[in-house]
Amino acid sequence: MDPLTQGVLGGLVAQTGARPRQLARACVVGALAGMAPDLDVLIRSSSDPLLALEYHRHFTHSLVFIPIGALVCALLLYPLQARAWQLGFWPIYRWSLLGYGSHGLLDACTSYGTQLLWPFSNLRVAWDIISVIDPLFTLPLLALVLLAALRKQVRPVHLALVWGVFYLGLGMYQHERAMQMGHSLASERGHQPLRLEVKPSFANLAVWKVIYETDQHFYVDAVKPGLTGTRVWTGERIAKLDLARDLPWLEASSTQARDVQRFHWFSAGYIAIDQQDPAQIVDIRYSMLPQQIQPLWGIRLSPEAGPGQPAEYFTRRSSGRAALPELLQMLTE
Repeated sequence: MDPLTQGVLGGLVAQTGARPRQLARACVVGALAGMAPDLDVLIRSSSDPLLALEYHRHFTHSLVFIPIGALVCALLLYPLQARAWQLGFWPIYRWSLLGYGSHGLLDACTSYGTQLLWPFSNLRVAWDIISVIDPLFTLPLLALVLLAALRKQVRPVHLALVWGVFYLGLGMYQHERAMQMGHSLASERGHQPLRLEVKPSFANLAVWKVIYETDQHFYVDAVKPGLTGTRVWTGERIAKLDLARDLPWLEASSTQARDVQRFHWFSAGYIAIDQQDPAQIVDIRYSMLPQQIQPLWGIRLSPEAGPGQPAEYFTRRSSGRAALPELLQMLTE
């Protein structure tokens, strides 16, 4: 999720392991440790544009790395805080452990994919129950965490935990209802999906993106499993990537072909030729409007590239502001 949410949750979880008079200190340590795993964004290469994708939410987010990551955080924070706060090493390590450990699990609640099981598996775990940015989840936690730290009271910590569990539980409930609506929609079309997934749209749990796969196409729609009624927005379909048909010039032994396979893994196979450019492959899982196929990122290939030239990674986020009013309208319908 976004750094603010990761820091807030890290601070909150660390506060559960602190005494009332230590809540502010635990919050600071836990927040910094809670954001630390995302330092993997520094792993990148100018000669390999996909390296950053490959290593984001990689080993720094795995369960087995939590004690190591927390130790690194504690070793860095101890010289800065021990004297000023009169703290020993072990409280700082304990709070770092709690804060760091919250990061990967929270990321796994989103749809991006997190390698919790590395090095035993490169499975990208994605439970699809919350958007990567959700103010309704984050802001109450932030207020309660700060209140606990300022007043040195544990009650706001308990309230924050209740809110966090409730909201993620609501996400699970909405996820299951959206799945049911997605399967019903596919059935009405006479389709038996090879796989079907649902993801919350940007910053809410009300409107969900439905993606399902048939033999030849991906279908994208939006559903709203409301408490008093439901709503469906019929979306679009797109042909699945077929290298022999779509990119007959691509040499199987080239670096670009290898990068297509890497992007296929990163995107969980939800890739297709960009409708705007036949030399681009896009990840269809994400768009600002859930019923549309307007991908936010992809890779660009070139028939003129040499055998060792990599694919180019690109992002496309310019349509975000234009889509926001329509998304807000969908939330209120």
